[in-house]
Amino acid sequence: MAEPLRDRARRAAGWRLRMNGDVRPHYVVCGSDPLAYWVVRSLLATDSPTGRVRVTLVVPERRRSEGPDGRDIEGVQVVLADRLDEAAFRRAGLAGADGLALLHQDDVGNMHAALCAQEVEPRLRLVVRMFNTSLANGLQQLFPDSAVLSDASMAAPAFVAAALGELAPTHFRHAGRTLYAARRADVRPPDVVCGLAVTTDPELVRVLPADEAAADVVLAEATGELAGTELAARRLARARRRRQPVAVLLRAIRSFATRKIGIAVLVLLGVIVILGWLNARAAGVNWSDALYLTLVDTLSGEDPDVDKTIAAQVMQVVLNLAGLALIPLITAAVVDGIVNARLALHTGRTQSDRSGHVVVVGLGNIGTRVMAQLNDFGVEVVAIDRNPDARGAPLAHRLGVPLIVGDAGLEETLRAASVATCQALVVVSTDDGANLRAALNALSLDPDLRVVLRLFDGDFAERVQKAFGIGISRSVSYLAAPAFAAALLDRAVAATIPVGRHALLVTEVPVAAGSPLDGRPLAAVARPGEVRLLAHTRIGQRTDWSADPRMVIQAGDRLTVVARRAGLTALLRETAPVPPEPAGMPAPRQPEE
Repeated sequence: MAEPLRDRARRAAGWRLRMNGDVRPHYVVCGSDPLAYWVVRSLLATDSPTGRVRVTLVVPERRRSEGPDGRDIEGVQVVLADRLDEAAFRRAGLAGADGLALLHQDDVGNMHAALCAQEVEPRLRLVVRMFNTSLANGLQQLFPDSAVLSDASMAAPAFVAAALGELAPTHFRHAGRTLYAARRADVRPPDVVCGLAVTTDPELVRVLPADEAAADVVLAEATGELAGTELAARRLARARRRRQPVAVLLRAIRSFATRKIGIAVLVLLGVIVILGWLNARAAGVNWSDALYLTLVDTLSGEDPDVDKTIAAQVMQVVLNLAGLALIPLITAAVVDGIVNARLALHTGRTQSDRSGHVVVVGLGNIGTRVMAQLNDFGVEVVAIDRNPDARGAPLAHRLGVPLIVGDAGLEETLRAASVATCQALVVVSTDDGANLRAALNALSLDPDLRVVLRLFDGDFAERVQKAFGIGISRSVSYLAAPAFAAALLDRAVAATIPVGRHALLVTEVPVAAGSPLDGRPLAAVARPGEVRLLAHTRIGQRTDWSADPRMVIQAGDRLTVVARRAGLTALLRETAPVPPEPAGMPAPRQPEE
């Protein structure tokens, strides 16, 4: 019986590895956007017991965006393939690989690629980027050993919190405790677990400072109190409800003072004056009687009586005027409301009389999540996208969120969204240049506006902050990449905490026998600015959240830490066993006694 092609390919791949002597872990990444770039960077910064991991990146032959996609990173094997099928995966060496990451922004395409990959390597660690939750659940049922993640879901809370002027609501549970990031002033001192960052100077954010007491952003234990984002959203919603009756009244008054209605009223009054003058000359009466006759004849058609007293005549005219004005006013209000509503539905334009709302530019994956979360908090939202069929357009219509179709870089589009009176502008399109233009035009309308800007390039973000004073910038791919890389490496990252443009990872690291940290005190784990020890767990014992730093680390211990990427990489190197010396190397000489 002939050997299956799949088994022959796997045996051939293993033979090539043995021939080359390369036994390092091998991971295949498929993607062509900044998320793939940061995932590859995170993987290359990871060490294994057998050395630095190998990464193969599968990208289309032509670049699909102006941003980096990882193909130019040194040390990465690049495979060009416009279609992710079995042939492409075999060329990428997927047979015998340790993991595959499918990071394209196409849910159905990623699912098809996962099925093709299974034909090449059935026992594969699979990490898939998914936006649709229904497809994600179906994929996890098909591939039990898989992680389905959404970069939009991970990064959206950070954008929402920044728009409301709060910290990202990062909650996670570990060893029986629910922890979250908060400002020190918002939590009780007994609830503080450790200090995370000093953010008093927006231009110089210091994470994991040596002096924990100086940190104004801390990791705290949840005790039933609302997080800062929920509190800010509720305050904004209450303020909006208080303003709503007054705003509705002012809006109704202004609706009657439109230019067309004003011209019509002036023309009508001119006609009445001319006809009244002609009527007075025909009747041969003085000016006061002529005015009375004209008003009564015009408004009510009743038979006038000049013999009435002046007071009675005035009351008759005023009452007739009020009675007749009531019906057209009601009619005008109803017609004006219907016409404006239909115009808004057809053109996406809203009346420029909103205030205290949040404007979201770009209804892609991340913009849709931000819009939905703000709406769930009760915050009024106005969306802008140049594409009427954007991914989030159907959800915007379903939620009743006004969608303005146009270029957010144009001042007229921003005015249509009432940017000058909004609370915050969240710009999350995929084009850094377009995002910056929209932000600068918005600041020209309101220099004090809170702008949350999505920028990929960290150096570019710092220069923008210094040059234009835009201090709130986020990178979706940078925030989400650590979770994707950790899932691919089969490591449990409890949480990713965004602080400014930094990302702190909370994870539990096991200590291997013979590793550099085996036998050293717990104090050796912490590194200011890089790693902070949260808890220590010994085999068969409960997690100790206040362990003595003089305690000696033993093999099998688990260290719960919060760290930056570089710090975590160094810690993993110190907790892994020392790799054996390559075969054939001479043993080191023993010192003479």
